[in-house]
Amino acid sequence: MEPIRILIADDHPIFRDGLRALLASVQGMEVVGEATSGEEVIAQAEALQPDLVLMDISMPGGGGIAATRRITQMSPHIGVLMVTMFEDDSSVFAAMRAGARGYVLKEAGQEELLRAVRAVAQGEAIFSPAIARRMMRYFAASRSGPGAEILPELTERERELLTLIARGKSNGEIGDQLVLSPKTVRNHISNIFAKLQVTDRAQAIVRAREAGLA
Repeated sequence: MEPIRILIADDHPIFRDGLRALLASVQGMEVVGEATSGEEVIAQAEALQPDLVLMDISMPGGGGIAATRRITQMSPHIGVLMVTMFEDDSSVFAAMRAGARGYVLKEAGQEELLRAVRAVAQGEAIFSPAIARRMMRYFAASRSGPGAEILPELTERERELLTLIARGKSNGEIGDQLVLSPKTVRNHISNIFAKLQVTDRAQAIVRAREAGLA
């Protein structure tokens, strides 16, 4: 049988090295490339045409969710398995909407990760037990809270920031109002742009106004 050809996308070298060593030790799996940013994994996926991409969410250059969307649109046969430390509802569902076939946490054991790799490579959808439980709670819970159905891919805090962006507030003004550091504000805004598939504040403001946030 042909080995599963895997592309690793993660900007943390220690975790990336660990993944590569684990996969190299397993018969039937081959690491064909590594990427450290959203742009790089998109380019490598197009050039290498792997069977599977192991994708982190938080990376420079657009992040893993935007990269997943591009890759699955460009090459639908490539499976994407998210391997990340983020287990919040918004990250999980944003990844699924982007086209990821699976979602496991970085704290998962080796057998769990390898089982997920094989499943996604075979075209199945798979979630780590912690994520599966979270999804069950999400669908079982009432989502009737105020604002819950407005841009559901965003967290409550991200909707709050987007509202302020739509009102013309600068990063400094947002930080002062919400008592957040400049770095935290920038990180939130980067996440908002990635989840909404926009590239600048003007596009984000349009999305916010369409959703009735401003």
